[in-house]
Amino acid sequence: MNTTQTDATKSPSLGINLPNKLTILRLVLTPVFVVLLSFDSFLFVFVATLVAIVASISDYLDGHIARSRNLVTNFGKLFDPVADKVFFTAALVMIMLLDDLYIPGWTVVAILSREFLVTGARSLAATEGMVIAANSWGKAKTVVQTIFMYCCLGFVLLKYVVEYVLPEYVPYYVVFLRWGSFGAAILVALVTIYSGVQFALMNWRALKLDQLA
Repeated sequence: MNTTQTDATKSPSLGINLPNKLTILRLVLTPVFVVLLSFDSFLFVFVATLVAIVASISDYLDGHIARSRNLVTNFGKLFDPVADKVFFTAALVMIMLLDDLYIPGWTVVAILSREFLVTGARSLAATEGMVIAANSWGKAKTVVQTIFMYCCLGFVLLKYVVEYVLPEYVPYYVVFLRWGSFGAAILVALVTIYSGVQFALMNWRALKLDQLA
């Protein structure tokens, strides 16, 4: 009886439980989001925004459920951050390609470089048996990036409404949209870079970076 209970306790770490299914869902939603945002249409951008919302909710729920129900698995540890990075990368690239926005390429490169460098650093620390938790700047960076993504999608959707209701104001709105997205992208990039610097400074010894000096 004890052996059965032990096996039952261990089995979730190998199986595809609810949090893992939510992680897989986020991976599946990524190409859907990319295809939808490839079309210049209110309907497609609106549905793409809904897909992004579902992905964000799934991101919150899979971690919450895994912790609250003790369903943390090796699969989740590996693929949850991968799913986050894949979806965010796809979202950032597709948003940058929207004609109504003006997002400098260097900001996208800076943001994605920070994300993958920190992910690599955490993987390196994990090989040494260390877990590096997100600090306050890392959490703030995530919030800023998420707000930026939804603001971009929201203001692009609003442009279609302006075109329909107040077409004479479209040229002014487009100028606002382009320069607003330009300034916001630079701000997000700076916050992201700064959070990466803070991550390196706070984990300098843990990552053995002092040995490289």
